[in-house]
Amino acid sequence: MTEPRLDVLAIGNAIVDVISVADDAFIQAEGLRKGSMRLIDAAEAKRLYDRMGQAREISGGSGANTVAGVAALGGKAGFVGQVSEDQLGEVFAHDIRAAGVEFETKAADFGVPTARCLVLVTPDAQRTMNTFLGASQRLPADALDPKQIEDSAILYLEGYMWDPEEPRRTMMQAVEIARAAKRKVALTLSDVFVIERHRDGLMGLIDNGFIDILFANEAELAALSQSDDFDEAVDAIADKVETLVVTRSEKGAIAVEDKQRYEVAAEPVDEVVDTTGAGDLFAAGFLVGYRQQRPLEQCLRMGAIAAAEVISHYGARTEADLQALVARKLS
Repeated sequence: MTEPRLDVLAIGNAIVDVISVADDAFIQAEGLRKGSMRLIDAAEAKRLYDRMGQAREISGGSGANTVAGVAALGGKAGFVGQVSEDQLGEVFAHDIRAAGVEFETKAADFGVPTARCLVLVTPDAQRTMNTFLGASQRLPADALDPKQIEDSAILYLEGYMWDPEEPRRTMMQAVEIARAAKRKVALTLSDVFVIERHRDGLMGLIDNGFIDILFANEAELAALSQSDDFDEAVDAIADKVETLVVTRSEKGAIAVEDKQRYEVAAEPVDEVVDTTGAGDLFAAGFLVGYRQQRPLEQCLRMGAIAAAEVISHYGARTEADLQALVARKLS
């Protein structure tokens, strides 16, 4: 087996985040559940955008955030995601390439605009996300480059992409290519709503041995295992994958591999400003450590350091020198 050219290749939603500060009264007035993510249509995206306060635009998308983090940590990363031939599509393509990520998916004209996520951040740093998937849910199978997948050590799948039918088929084709090339396949569950809608399909992936590394938070793990007892939930899923990674917010994170459990505390943060992208950057840190063949405790610690950096400012892309930060904290 040849040495891979890329460490991580992600398939995910190509989204531009539109981030605005909001108070609890605004969240309640809009009938939103604080800290949740909902899918909206083009009309609702326009209505809510008109109601939001002053906003900043930052390229996002869960998988894209992860590979941007991988690149920031010195890894070699690529991304597959669909944008439209419009202004936000150009913004996304520019930003992800500027982050050092290989992005070769051609912009298309589907008659729908590039996806955007309207993120409302409350003073307690919770983010309420309102996502219009637009062109990203039209990702076709012919957007895949089999050679790029074969040249990637880890194929990283964004759970949000399991919801629309066409990207789901595209991801399954990518998984088949990766497995044939004997590459690792990682999946992040992304959100409880994805599991509620597609638990049988996701468990089919896991039960059939297609997933090597599974990322989940506590709520997602509970929904997948159908158990509210954390230890029971871990035991129910850990034997089904090579490596299970579970983030627990302020309680830190765990990983289970070969029936051995590893745990780290959350990295201290002076002030939590915006939790957008915490899980995405945690995955980035973990995967880079994994590719460097570090002990799992160090992989978890690298994830915690990256997550702590991103929640200390607005937006889901890092601002500090992550490589230097990790080197200093692990020394």
